[in-house]
Amino acid sequence: MTAPLLRDLVDDAGLFPPTALEMDAAVVRHRADLASAEPMLTHRFLCPASRIGELREHLTGSDHVEVGLIADRGVSGLAETCAELGGDPRASLALLEVPMAKVASAGDLLDVVPDGVPVFLEPPSAADVGQALDAVHTAGGGRVIGAKLRCGGVRAELFPTPHEVARFIAACVAAGVPFKATAGLHHAVRHRDAGTGFTHHGYLNLLLASAVATAGGAEHDVRAALEIDDPAELAGRIAALDEQAAHRTRRTMLSYGSCSTSTPVREAGELLPTTGKDGH
Repeated sequence: MTAPLLRDLVDDAGLFPPTALEMDAAVVRHRADLASAEPMLTHRFLCPASRIGELREHLTGSDHVEVGLIADRGVSGLAETCAELGGDPRASLALLEVPMAKVASAGDLLDVVPDGVPVFLEPPSAADVGQALDAVHTAGGGRVIGAKLRCGGVRAELFPTPHEVARFIAACVAAGVPFKATAGLHHAVRHRDAGTGFTHHGYLNLLLASAVATAGGAEHDVRAALEIDDPAELAGRIAALDEQAAHRTRRTMLSYGSCSTSTPVREAGELLPTTGKDGH
């Protein structure tokens, strides 16, 4: 059964490269996705804090958008931005993603974030996972605090190696810390982009690697799952995961941001044809 593994997996990152929609087009697409009720989508709209005013300008009285706020300005102005969202019935703050390079400490950050809002800390690179996990444990407080894994970008050095990603996932599992992923996960299966020459991680690879790690697999087995580039092999291993393994996996890998909200759904349907509109 694939439904629990794929449900509520994809955050809407349409504002970000390479799609980089203008705000009006991003909001229009998000409305259409909400109307579709596609179960693979989280229906969260990822938006930099610096653009919340622009987002609100494009909302109508009938909108209600769950915002995944990207703290691109760090703590500066963050309390005011959270208050803006809290006072606008057309939007709500669903979670916060924070580049650790922009904040002095997790404690300073949590002081300005409303209670109950999950916070995900992004270390400078996947190799710095220990920095994020140390901050999570230091912050404590009983709220959801997780890590954020950046899987790519516009430059080759922004793509972590399979070894680095495997280490990141294994460290999160060992620490009992959930993570979100972002950037570079343009397709389901690991592949080389013909235009840029960059080798991208696949979102199904990331799920399988998380499943291996949560089942107690060794780090080299986690890395091997990330390196699968044969669609049939990857799809077969994903389809073989039972419901218990799927739930266990998704407690670790919560979601990932995709600039396309249609490609992940289409590719899942092609690779895992038993996954239909109702998620089964």
